[in-house]
Amino acid sequence: MSDESGNNGGDDLAGLSGFFFYVFIVHPATAWILRPGRFERKKSIMYAIGFLAVLAAVKTGMEYQAKGPNHYSLLNVSRNSSPLDIKRAYKKLSLQLHPDKNPNDPDASTKFDRVKKAYDVLMDMEYREVYNKFGQDGIDSNKRFDETQFFIELGVFYVTWGIMAYVLTIGKRSGLARQWTFTGLIVMLVIEISIMTSRGNPFPSWLFPQNTEYEAVWLMHTLFPALMNGCRSIGGYLYVDLEAQTRQLLLALQEQNKDILMVLRDVQIGVQNVQATGGGGGGGGGGHRVANAGAAAGGGAGMSRVTPTGKIKELQDRLQASNSTVQQAVTQLKSEKSNSNFGFYAMILGYVAFSYIFNS
Repeated sequence: MSDESGNNGGDDLAGLSGFFFYVFIVHPATAWILRPGRFERKKSIMYAIGFLAVLAAVKTGMEYQAKGPNHYSLLNVSRNSSPLDIKRAYKKLSLQLHPDKNPNDPDASTKFDRVKKAYDVLMDMEYREVYNKFGQDGIDSNKRFDETQFFIELGVFYVTWGIMAYVLTIGKRSGLARQWTFTGLIVMLVIEISIMTSRGNPFPSWLFPQNTEYEAVWLMHTLFPALMNGCRSIGGYLYVDLEAQTRQLLLALQEQNKDILMVLRDVQIGVQNVQATGGGGGGGGGGHRVANAGAAAGGGAGMSRVTPTGKIKELQDRLQASNSTVQQAVTQLKSEKSNSNFGFYAMILGYVAFSYIFNS
């Protein structure tokens, strides 16, 4: 029991240190990559995703190597191997690693004992099932699957991480990141329940043949902090303030309405002037002389005569300038709507792919 407590304490410490590593080191580094103006928008996202993926892969790989090979890897058999295959593999390795045949190797006895321990566990079908579900800690503590205990532990883990994810994604700017994070958390919960409650091996024989269900759950738990902080960084970068865009659109429409009213008023005044000039022209040549004199004076001053046609052309120009602003705001609103639906569609596709793989 003391060994089990030490291993559990080490796993908890590793999980806590990984959380702080991603929050206080990886997140600021990713924010530096995504800083506006540093790279192009698409390149910034690609660089950030690549950086997070490589870092998570290296960190997780180092932690996995530190755990050492599992019993299947030690005996070089798959998790679907029969007892006869395991017995043959053990016999071959025991002859190679026996301390009597390796007198110059100070670790020969330790290596032989590890292989013997792996053989004893995998040859006992009850122990083998416990090992697949709970790892070596389950063997040491004589643990058995209890549905009530399992869901209590599951609830504690996911509620804890759910609270952490919510606290780290508080605010309007983190709405997209919060959606992605909780989508990943729900998908991970569904996968873990499916793995741990299934009878026998839920994985296809070709998918990581030497890894156990316990290691699959461990991998998901280890990668979740990386997923959460990646969602925080990229979601914040892709954030678009819908309220600000809506206000911008309404202001543009208001300015466009003002321009239309002003130009229409000028057109109305111009039409009234034309009608008045035309009516006076029928009375005699005096009206024409006054108009010609006014036109000559206007020409001398370098000013063109204001006509209804000119005012309509001015109205068209203003409408085109206003429409470009309105169209830009509408395009951004549409792109934000499509982004908000992406998480929902991704969750559906992920569930379909998961069901297809594990039911095939």
